Amino acid sequence: MSMMNRLLPRIFLFRKEVVQLWTAFWARETPFYLKAATLFAAFYLINPFDIVPDVIPFLGWVDDLVLIPLMVSWIVARIPVPARVYAGKYGPTMDGTARRL
Repeated sequence: MSMMNRLLPRIFLFRKEVVQLWTAFWARETPFYLKAATLFAAFYLINPFDIVPDVIPFLGWVDDLVLIPLMVSWIVARIPVPARVYAGKYGPTMDGTARRL
């Protein structure tokens, strides 16, 4: 399996997680520590002081490309269900089962 076939679904998942994170950030049901972790992830992305400095070619960007999606996935996995729905904005939650006629 090529690298692009493995990377493309992860990119689409990251986009969905960022939207969920943004929506949950503004929800009242989201705990304070998750909102603080969201701000930390955003701050880490724009902060010039990283674990591996950006002045080191290629390696400076790799830590951002790895750590930011890991932080976002960790935060989204801990968002409570009411904050994901965000006051019914997206309608009722489905059970995920399908039926054939």
